[in-house]
Amino acid sequence: MIRREFIALLGGAAATWPLAASAQQTSSNQERGESTMADKKVPYQVNGRQFEGMIVYDDSVNAKRPAIFMQPDWKGVCGDTIAQARTVAGKDYVVLMADMFGLGGKPKTTQELMAGMRAVHDDLAFTIGCGGRAYDTLLAEANKLGLVDPTKNAAIGYCAGGGFALEQARAGADFKALVVFHVTNPNPVVPGTPCNIKGKVLALHGSADPVTPKPMMDAFEEELTKAKVEWQVMMFGGAVHSFCDPTADAGPTRYDEKLCRKSYMLMRDFFAETL
Repeated sequence: MIRREFIALLGGAAATWPLAASAQQTSSNQERGESTMADKKVPYQVNGRQFEGMIVYDDSVNAKRPAIFMQPDWKGVCGDTIAQARTVAGKDYVVLMADMFGLGGKPKTTQELMAGMRAVHDDLAFTIGCGGRAYDTLLAEANKLGLVDPTKNAAIGYCAGGGFALEQARAGADFKALVVFHVTNPNPVVPGTPCNIKGKVLALHGSADPVTPKPMMDAFEEELTKAKVEWQVMMFGGAVHSFCDPTADAGPTRYDEKLCRKSYMLMRDFFAETL
């Protein structure tokens, strides 16, 4: 798919999203009795650039929980994706959110989001290096805080983030399980890349997704099968892209509350069986 077609499918040039909206701090939330969810920013550097990931967890839970490494969609770490991380975390998991785009500030147009996503996707060494640095740094901090069981780790990825997580997994990241939601770029950016995925894979996708159509998913399934990876693909009939993104409301990228809820149920069952 050429670049301008991809942009058109994702909603046109007029849309903007906040790249780095700040989340409410746990202390103020607890004082108002609104939430026990904690959001801890964690900085790191890659090639001299500054990045800032985030740990999201329920601060009222004392037990150590599985660590879920999260590659957000092309908006990166922002208010919208932090809300997704809170939903995923609940009381059962600690979510480690990767920042692949660096510290920003101003809202991004669709073209700017596309450019940022493509810059990461097209640079395999950076994708693996930055993702690996994020995972190691966030996991170390979560361990230091006494939050996670280091023997239980998994990864999730939304849209472009699903592609980033898959590239890390292909390179041998130690995820016991990987779940991708309406994945963008499921196939390796470098054809013939060895598939060294160590854990099990679950892909949740829409049959009418125009961003990642069936031939790309077929190739993905073939890759996993040849590599003898244990995989499952749940294809939702008639669903389009971004069905787990509450901000998506533009035709081919459209939120579906029912499918989102079902996706998270399937994710939790998958983790319960795997971790």
